[in-house]
Amino acid sequence: MTTDAEAVLQAQLAALQEELDETNRGVVALYAELDQQAEQLRRATELKSRFLSYMSHEFRTPITAVQSLTRLLLDEVDGPLSQEQRRQVGFIASTAGEFSQMVNDLLDLAKVEAGRVDISPAWFEMVDLLSALRGMFKPLLNNPEVSLIFEELGFEGRLFTDDQKLSQILRNFISNALKFTVRGEVRVSAVPQGDDFVTFAVTDTGIGIASELQPLIFQDFSQLSSPLHKRLRGTGLGLSLSKQLAVLLGGSVALQSEPDKGSTFSVTIPIRLPETPPSKDAPFSSSSTSAAASGSTTGSTARRSTS
Repeated sequence: MTTDAEAVLQAQLAALQEELDETNRGVVALYAELDQQAEQLRRATELKSRFLSYMSHEFRTPITAVQSLTRLLLDEVDGPLSQEQRRQVGFIASTAGEFSQMVNDLLDLAKVEAGRVDISPAWFEMVDLLSALRGMFKPLLNNPEVSLIFEELGFEGRLFTDDQKLSQILRNFISNALKFTVRGEVRVSAVPQGDDFVTFAVTDTGIGIASELQPLIFQDFSQLSSPLHKRLRGTGLGLSLSKQLAVLLGGSVALQSEPDKGSTFSVTIPIRLPETPPSKDAPFSSSSTSAAASGSTTGSTARRSTS
């Protein structure tokens, strides 16, 4: 026969069990809601990637047509152009080229976000990569007040990674540096970080970036507000794409800048790409490479340079 104390205890246990059951039901409902939101986010991301990919492909045909027509006009196939006509057609050609680059950035970003970017690592010499970049940008140097300098490697450099993706990152860095440097130089260097990593840095003497704006610079569609930025607009996707490509290569990007004194954009990657590269969703931190970028700039004065 149960006592009053036992009855009270059983009632308390029953109440506690009911409370635990209610908490468990709440937790299950919360997990279900989180799963639903995660699925909605996945679908939204997939739809955005499909839209960007479709839009980019649809834009290619008219862009190619415009570029072909401007080439025919500039080649004066149908007759000579006046100086003013050549200037205007040149402006159309330049704008079409910028538009084409924007579309390429959108398509590349859509592929990265959809996880459809293939990484094809192979051994290659860093000097060959830098030489190819030098040859690529030499015809584009149209400002006599700006020098593009590639520092000579002070070490034997071989990398096992995707040279095309690394070249794309450095092209974005160099293009931005040349675009926003009115006079002075753009300097490209490569410095080993121990035995396992190497940092590529692009240092310019351009307009620089204020400290409060630097955290935004690698975000999608990020564009800074300044007279030069307003005159030279782009999609704001190149640096965001570079950051994501660096993560796919097992590395990260960093920025050091001071207004009116210039900027250093750098990417640090493994000398040998890991067999399982990090996911594109891996967290990004610029602090891990800021010291590397600093080392690349301070050590550059000890090496000879070639322009």
